[in-house]
Amino acid sequence: RREAAEFEARRIPLDVIGLEPGWMTKSYPCTFEWQKKRFPDPADFTAGLLAKGIRLNLWENPYISPESPLHAPMFPLSASHMVWLGLVPDYTLPEARRALVVQHAREHVDIGVSGYKIDEVDGFDVWLWPDHASFPSGTPAPVMRQAYGLLMQDMMFKDLFRARNRRTYGLVRASNGAASGYPFAIYSDAYDLKEYITGMSAAGFAGVLWTPEIRSADDERDWINRMQVVAFSALAQLNAWASGATPWHFETATDRVREALELRMRLLPYLYSAFAEYAMNGVPPIRPMAFEDLSLGRVDDQFMFGPSILVAPFYAKDNWSREVVLPPGNWYDFYSGELAGSGGRVTLRSDTGRVPLLVREGAVIPLLASAVSNTSRAYGQPLEVRHYGRTGGSFDLFEDDGKTFEYERGRYRIRRLRVDALPGGTSSLDETLVKDSAPAMFGAAALRAMTRQDR
Repeated sequence: RREAAEFEARRIPLDVIGLEPGWMTKSYPCTFEWQKKRFPDPADFTAGLLAKGIRLNLWENPYISPESPLHAPMFPLSASHMVWLGLVPDYTLPEARRALVVQHAREHVDIGVSGYKIDEVDGFDVWLWPDHASFPSGTPAPVMRQAYGLLMQDMMFKDLFRARNRRTYGLVRASNGAASGYPFAIYSDAYDLKEYITGMSAAGFAGVLWTPEIRSADDERDWINRMQVVAFSALAQLNAWASGATPWHFETATDRVREALELRMRLLPYLYSAFAEYAMNGVPPIRPMAFEDLSLGRVDDQFMFGPSILVAPFYAKDNWSREVVLPPGNWYDFYSGELAGSGGRVTLRSDTGRVPLLVREGAVIPLLASAVSNTSRAYGQPLEVRHYGRTGGSFDLFEDDGKTFEYERGRYRIRRLRVDALPGGTSSLDETLVKDSAPAMFGAAALRAMTRQDR
């Protein structure tokens, strides 16, 4: 609670607090029960956070402690071998799924917990069970190892949240094919900043979401670079369970970190629409440059954020200068609207380390008119619609209730924001309701033409 209050006092956006293993009575393996000395009234704690617009995510691994009430009923439904000295339930069995879901619903979801971080479902037999382990369903052990992260996602999503017509968004340590329909971002124990950028980009080839797990940094400049990468990932997180780091860890870097996180919050209308495109048509919200133009070759240190914003993070510890590869066409600086280049390679420099963002010709980008502290505050906020370049363009803004699956029944809204370039270097905004089957999520839109017409 004190930490949440400090986020608010420092004006740092905070949407979700994730509790690591200590929220349970036992973990490694898990009981899935609240540690009442630390959390004497979990329902009150969760409700207090929700009242501030902050949601709660719980860490867990799937393996069941002998001290858990689930141990006895799960014993005959589990594998022949243990992990972390805990039972390995066979979640291909409906009765095993049912036992965990009933307990999770009662202890977590029904009091307002919004999602989970599913750990320890990755690795070979040195970490999990051996190839000769047996499961009650007869599923071969190597197959179960490959599918276990997917099984956990499926159970959490369908049986806990979709069954209650509630959305969730969580983290998972390992996934597999056909996982893009699940609202989980993959994370891993990778710590190199360049590796983060490559991972975020490469995940788009598989159509899945991957997010870096920022923990600490070598110095102020490294911290700024890392937090800016986080701000443009599929799920922006700071995992400080070991380091205790906060966004203001390097005090003199706080303003730049705040700017990046506030920009992410302002971009919520744009990003939300990109995620709608992902859900409905399979287009990843974070994707590699090869998706723009195969002729670019291998470019793994920059990526596209939604349909129109190219993100080229700084990652050299001692240098806020880098080369950026531009696809064909005109590209403009996000912040100033100045022409940055027309295809080919350009070198970008910064005195302050502000993350380089480039926008394609004709792009229309809806932002909140001002930053908000969390997503619950975004509803009803007025929009600033930015237009870049000298040619017209449009953007389909997706809106629904943001909480349920009613959009699958057609209950959503699409506002087409069209900007036409007019003679004399001016432009105009035209708004059309392509579909009007839900209330507006955001407020009125106002145009801001970004392109410097003297260039």
